[in-house]
Amino acid sequence: MIALPILLVFVLKTGFFPFFCLILGLTAAGLLEFNRMAFPQRKCAGFVAAFAGSLLLPVVVFDCVPFPLCLTLLFLFIALLSLLKIRDIKQSAGEAGLFLLGFLYIPLLLSYLVLLREMDHGVKWIFLLLIIVMSGDTAAFYVGSSFGKRKLYPIVSPNKSVEGMVGGLGGSIIGTLLAGATFFPELTIAAAVATAFFVGLLGQLGDLFESLLKRSFGVKDSGNIFPGHGGMLDRLDSVLFAAPALYIYARYFF
Repeated sequence: MIALPILLVFVLKTGFFPFFCLILGLTAAGLLEFNRMAFPQRKCAGFVAAFAGSLLLPVVVFDCVPFPLCLTLLFLFIALLSLLKIRDIKQSAGEAGLFLLGFLYIPLLLSYLVLLREMDHGVKWIFLLLIIVMSGDTAAFYVGSSFGKRKLYPIVSPNKSVEGMVGGLGGSIIGTLLAGATFFPELTIAAAVATAFFVGLLGQLGDLFESLLKRSFGVKDSGNIFPGHGGMLDRLDSVLFAAPALYIYARYFF
């Protein structure tokens, strides 16, 4: 009730650069949470990752350095850091892989929000993304709570049901159809349904992937920045997977 209106006003009333700064802040916060979950004994890992991830985001968005070169430098940085900061040599390879995963998971995927904002109809695309994800999450919760019987993927998320997933897709489709009928008339009915289905599906899979990470790390929430709702990654998990899908549609098919 507090954060969502602020976010909507921010997207609607500010320009590209303030929006980029917002995503930069979300990237740093997300990487900080990820590395605190992955390396609870290494207090400085999260801050190192947050700083390096803040450098990676503008590279992806503005193409100021060729992306293959950026990935090469990132890999060398992580490899040398793992070599020079050995704690348990049996876990060093896994830790290096987790450190690299954090960079591919958060800054790379969040960069698509900035790329969407930069496109024609950029504000509309951002609003559409939020509608697909939030209407899907809301419908999945209420349908799953009321009618959920068949477990969707209990080893990853015991509370999610097949009925909730189907309800979530239905909510995303209804939300996108309403968007097409109001502020985004360029979307045809067929395009709205197809977009909502695939973007909404990937959003739900993003939620499951973050649940997989948390169960693997042995934590309930990624953080406590939102009281009662967990951390930043708990709020961004669906968006991280949905944003690239919507960008690909908007860039290559719309």
